[in-house]
Amino acid sequence: MAPQKVVVIGGGTGLAVLLRGLKTFDVEISAIVTVADDGGSSGRLRKELNVPPPGDVRNVLVALAEVEPLIEQLFQHRFKNGEGLSGHSLGNLLLAGMTSITGDFAQGITELSRVLNVRGKVLPASNDSLELSATLTDGTTIHGESNIPKANKPIANVWIEPKNPKALPETLKAIHEADKIVIGPGSLFTSVLPNLLVPEISEAIMQSSAKKMYICNVMTQFGETERYSASEHVMAIHQHVGTALFDYVIVNDAPIPNKVAMRYLDEHAEAVACDEEALLQLKLQVIRDDFILIDDGEHIRHHAKKISEVILSI
Repeated sequence: MAPQKVVVIGGGTGLAVLLRGLKTFDVEISAIVTVADDGGSSGRLRKELNVPPPGDVRNVLVALAEVEPLIEQLFQHRFKNGEGLSGHSLGNLLLAGMTSITGDFAQGITELSRVLNVRGKVLPASNDSLELSATLTDGTTIHGESNIPKANKPIANVWIEPKNPKALPETLKAIHEADKIVIGPGSLFTSVLPNLLVPEISEAIMQSSAKKMYICNVMTQFGETERYSASEHVMAIHQHVGTALFDYVIVNDAPIPNKVAMRYLDEHAEAVACDEEALLQLKLQVIRDDFILIDDGEHIRHHAKKISEVILSI
C-alpha cells in the first residue's frame, strides 16, 4: 500500500512540532509555509536582500531534516555578536545565500533540503514576500506581521499584499494529490491565515477531495486570540476564506496542570475551550482527546505522535 500523502499548512513552532511527529511515520509530507514574517532576522534579510522571509521555512527544514543533532544545532545557531551578524540565525543566512545563488527562493529551499536530507517537501506559500496587515475592531489599521500582536486589541480581519500572489505550481500539485490536508496548529492570524489568503491555495484546498482537518491551538494567544473558543478559531478562518474548509477539527480537551496554567496566565493566555456543540453546528466532526505534552515542565506542546496517529487513521 502506497504511503499516504499529507499536506500540512502553517508556520511557527506549532507546525515544526507536528512535523517532527509526522515524519516518524511512513508518509509523504509536503509542508506549505508562510512567508509573511517581517520581524527579527527574517525581517532584516527580507528588507536588505529583497528575499522572502526565511525564518518559518528554516524551522520546518530543521524539523524534517535527517541529520546529526550538531548540524541541526548549527543551522539554528543565532549569532550574539558581530556588526551586522548579531541576531541572525545561520540557517536564515544560508537560505538567503541559496536564494541568491539559484535566483529563486523555492529552488533555494529545494537545494538546502538535499543538504539537510529533508524528509518530504518544504514549499513556501508564495515565491514572493507577503505583507500582512490587520484591521482591529476599533477601526485601527496595523501593517506588518510582527506589529499585529503588539497592538493588543481584538482583530477584525487580516489581509495580505500583494492581494493575488501566485502560488507555486508544486504547492498546488501537492494539494491536488493529497490524501489529507492539515491546517495548523500555529498563530491563527499571523501563521495560519497568511497561507490561506493566497487565493490559489484556498481554492485548491476547496477543490481537493482530501480529508481536511484543522488542529486547534491548545492555548489562546495574547494580542491575537484572547478568549477565543475552538469554534471561534474555525469561524475566523471561514470568515477570511469565505467558505467552510474543514471536515474535521482536532481539539485538546485535557485540563492544563494548575502550575502551568498559572504561568500562561501571566502571558494573558488560557486553555482554548472545546465548545463541541458549536463545532458540530459548523458541520465538523470533532476529535477531542488529551493531545498535550508539557515541555521543560512549563511549556505546552501538542503531542505530535498522538496527533499524527489520529491524522493517519481518519
